[in-house]
Amino acid sequence: MASSKTDHIHVGRDTWLFLKTGTNDILGQLERPEAMADLIWAWRSLVSNRERRLRAFGIRYRHVVAPDKLVIYDNQLDGITIAPAASPAYRLIHTEPDMGPAWRRGPRGLYADWRRRKRWRQTCIDLVAPMRAARDTADLYCRTDTHWSFDGCYLAYAEICLAFGTEPRADLRDRPFTPVDHDGDLGSAFDPPRRAPSRAYRIQQDSVRTFASPIVAAREKAGLLHTLHGGANVIYRNETAADPRRLALFGDSFSHVMPYMLTILLAETFREVHFVWSTSLDWSYIARTKPDLVLTEVAERFMAQLPDDSFSLDAYVQERFGAELAAQA
Repeated sequence: MASSKTDHIHVGRDTWLFLKTGTNDILGQLERPEAMADLIWAWRSLVSNRERRLRAFGIRYRHVVAPDKLVIYDNQLDGITIAPAASPAYRLIHTEPDMGPAWRRGPRGLYADWRRRKRWRQTCIDLVAPMRAARDTADLYCRTDTHWSFDGCYLAYAEICLAFGTEPRADLRDRPFTPVDHDGDLGSAFDPPRRAPSRAYRIQQDSVRTFASPIVAAREKAGLLHTLHGGANVIYRNETAADPRRLALFGDSFSHVMPYMLTILLAETFREVHFVWSTSLDWSYIARTKPDLVLTEVAERFMAQLPDDSFSLDAYVQERFGAELAAQA
């Protein structure tokens, strides 16, 4: 029976559970789209500025939003109706600035508008449309968790690869897995926990983790790597990768420091992958590591907060984990 511990969870049809409220109030973002309007324009400005700055350095940049499960599986909601077009992820890509009447723009203005729209659609990777189209072919999200399943993660990975001009590895879908009954971050809130069938894939095969930051190493040694979020930093090297480029990924739990989400799929594909658990860019890290590609990934519900690209990974780790690391020295 639901209690105050589960008030933030919507119980949908056929064992589907959804996060509806909480710190970022994703349901509120969908039900009151006008409240997100200014923030979406701020996101658009941020992403555009990132793209221009990185392009000036010769770095290709792409941004992807991991859609919320409410947006993809609204057909499994029970007593709640949302408008998918109210999705912040959808609106980020498809909301266009008002440039005035076409006849006032003239041929040059219209051509400039076309080029701007084309670059924007190239920079922002749309996952809402392909995921909604494929939602009945497989469970793209874990039914008892807020995160995507392997199938959903692979779909996102394939779209990202295509956006960077590389071929997604079809053989990754054939990696071994173990069937599990998964309670996840939603199902575990119930007593007893609610579980649903899932698959735990063992994806890593060709890539080697060549670096783990001190806090990653410390938590891993203590068996607590699953408790680490912001500030985690790992590097993978893949000498057999067909794509020789270095990719820097700034993301969250949909990418993950542990080898079962987006990070490891990309590490199996590109020669070198750096993962920084942050939705903000660290420009000094980029200058130091010199990636060919930069990808930012953010969960849709986190669009309620605009990243701060004055972020410093080193400063954050020192402030957040300095005492913990010093105690273990």
